[in-house]
Amino acid sequence: MRRSTTLRLLAAATCASLSGCATQDVAVAPSAFYLSSPKLPDNAMLQKKHGGNLKANPNCLGENVSPPLQWINAPAKTRSFVLLMDDQAGRGGLGVSHLVAYGIPADVTSLAEGELGALATERRFAPGKNTVGTAYLGPCPPRGNAPQHYVFTLIATDLEPGALPAGLTKDEVLKALQGGRALSATNLVFRYAQ
Repeated sequence: MRRSTTLRLLAAATCASLSGCATQDVAVAPSAFYLSSPKLPDNAMLQKKHGGNLKANPNCLGENVSPPLQWINAPAKTRSFVLLMDDQAGRGGLGVSHLVAYGIPADVTSLAEGELGALATERRFAPGKNTVGTAYLGPCPPRGNAPQHYVFTLIATDLEPGALPAGLTKDEVLKALQGGRALSATNLVFRYAQ
């Protein structure tokens, strides 16, 4: 395995257990488990439509349209995926969980633009609870802040879809993956500012 691949996989595995982290776009071996977007490169700026929409928060003025995602080369024993999105700098450094989705079947290799957000008409996953109690909320950084980093972490698991009930928090999902249920992880970073 090439050194750059090893570093990216190590960073992804670390991000799976933390509230998020930024990574550099490095070369990845063709056989590596890899998360990307068909429209946006790693570390790209999200558009205003990707911003969160929440009446209770004056910084959430977007349309809550999730970016499109795709992935390749999941481990052979994968039965489902967990997808998380975190802003480590949110809430003054306490972090914000923006997305908790799990039970994504192993044969799913992409999510269309808007599929995670309010525009979704058919969910192919179990919705969890993020910091504000919904499954997905786009970025809502304070006006005037430098662009903040939003880390999508995809975890391959050996759990069958439907093994976990809907409505779990990020911490509850990660606890359920302990004991070897998580097989591998990969991540993708986007930035957003008002």
